[in-house]
Formats: sequence, structure tokens, C-alpha cells
Amino acid sequence: MQQRRLGRLGHHSSVLIYGAAALAEVDQDVADASVQLALDAGINHFDVAASYGDAELRLGPWMPTIRDRIFLATKTGLRDREAAWAQINRSLERLQTDRVDLIQVHAVGDLAELDLVTGPGGSLEAVVRAREEGLAAAIGITGHGHQAPATHLEALARFPFDTVLTPLNYVLSQDPAYLADYQALVAEAQAQDVGLMIIKAASRRNWPEEPVEHAYGTWYEPFDDQERIGAAVAWVLSHPEVTGIATPGDVRLLPLLVEAERRLPGIGLADAEQVLARAGDYSSPFIHIPF
Repeated sequence: MQQRRLGRLGHHSSVLIYGAAALAEVDQDVADASVQLALDAGINHFDVAASYGDAELRLGPWMPTIRDRIFLATKTGLRDREAAWAQINRSLERLQTDRVDLIQVHAVGDLAELDLVTGPGGSLEAVVRAREEGLAAAIGITGHGHQAPATHLEALARFPFDTVLTPLNYVLSQDPAYLADYQALVAEAQAQDVGLMIIKAASRRNWPEEPVEHAYGTWYEPFDDQERIGAAVAWVLSHPEVTGIATPGDVRLLPLLVEAERRLPGIGLADAEQVLARAGDYSSPFIHIPF
């Protein structure tokens, strides 16, 4: 699998980042099969979070054998320093490791959330402590929503985050204001040599109100056919500033992403845009965020 340098951290991460939200509600056997598929495909970067159900517990049994072979990232979504510190330590216990490569302050999608994270007594202080004490090698920030790129740009002005995980896909890029914010973030990330990772590459839209039962465990409706998944992956990875794409939060979608990466040499940017431009019911997943 293609790899790209994760900014100044220097790690060469696979362009598909294993989105371990997919393990939130599966049993260990299903988790094991998915992790093995990822490893066999060449994925060497795993991204999890304390808030992803049982995902840390599902990854934990793998750590004795693969910890030194992968880049391991987790996240804290808490805002209080002491609560976040306790959560970080609990994550290490659940992951059966004494260190991670990256801890990210999670779901920081607007300035109000950024103020909580970076203010006195905020969770950033806990993450910095984790780095100082050797529990984490690097610090990142993530976030959803239409304000995420602008918020992450401001975050880089307040603190030297090593990585940013921000949303991008073809339909979001069609909004001139969103695209301008994203491009400003890219410029600053490149100036600081920050690793830039992408979420929601394969998102199609918010789930419609019907049916009540969603076909996938993702909070948004994803593309789930090879043509459009392939186009979505190819479009995002056509951006050289992007280190990698976090795979969607359902184990059943991972094979489609792996196949999409395998087919990248045969999908040009114009072809990808043509496929996505004619995709039906394609819209921002942030029209309604259900959390």
C-alpha cells in the first residue's frame, strides 16, 4: 500500500488509516478478521478513540504482537484536564500498551470547543502531560462540521499540533467558503510541517429519516459501491498534502476502501470527479450532526 510522510513526525503512514470506530460494537472474532485484513493490505496506522465503544478493547489483544509494527493513535473527547488525564490512562490500559504514537484532542469542530480544549484546565494540558511523561509521542487535533478547517487553522495558531484530522470530500469542496477554509488550513499545515489526515472521504450524506434501521454503523450514510468508493478515495488522495484517509466506521466497508487503494493507478482525477459529480443524493454529512 502507498505510504506518505506524516508531517514532521516523519512516520510513513499507509494512505488508508484504519478507522477503529468500526470496532465499536463488534465481537472479538469480527474485529480480529478486520484487523488482519488491514494488516494484510499494508495498513500500518490505526486510529481509535476512548469514545468508540469497545474499539480499544478489541485492539488491545493485538498489541503484544503488532505494537512495534504500527502507528497507534487514540483520542480524548473530554474537555477537563483531570478527566482527560484519567481517560488517557484508561485508554492505555484498554489498548494493553504503555504508550501511543499520537493522542488527539477529539471532536473540536468550532471555536467554542477549541476554547475549552486550549483554555486553563482544558484537556490539552492533559495531553501535553502525557507527552511529557512518555505516554504519547505526539499531539493532534480532530473535528467534524463545516467550521472544522477554520477551527483547526486557529488551533495551529494557538499550539504546535503535530497532526490535524479534518473533513474533506468532493461535495464539501464544492462549497467555496469551505474550500477556502480548507486551503488556508493546508497552507499553514505545510508551513508548520503538520501531518494532515482526512475524515469523511467516503461519506455520501446524512442518513435519511427513513428507514429507521441504518444499513451501516456509521452516523452518516456512506457510499457502499466500488465505483463511487474508488472515486472518493482517488479524489481525496489526488491532494498531495493529504497523508491519509481514515476508513469509515463499519468493518464491511474496509474491503471496498482497500480495493479502491489498489486501483488508484487506474483512476485519474477527471474520472473521479465525473463519477462523483453524477452521484445521486450526494451532500454534506454535516447538515445535521447527531451528537
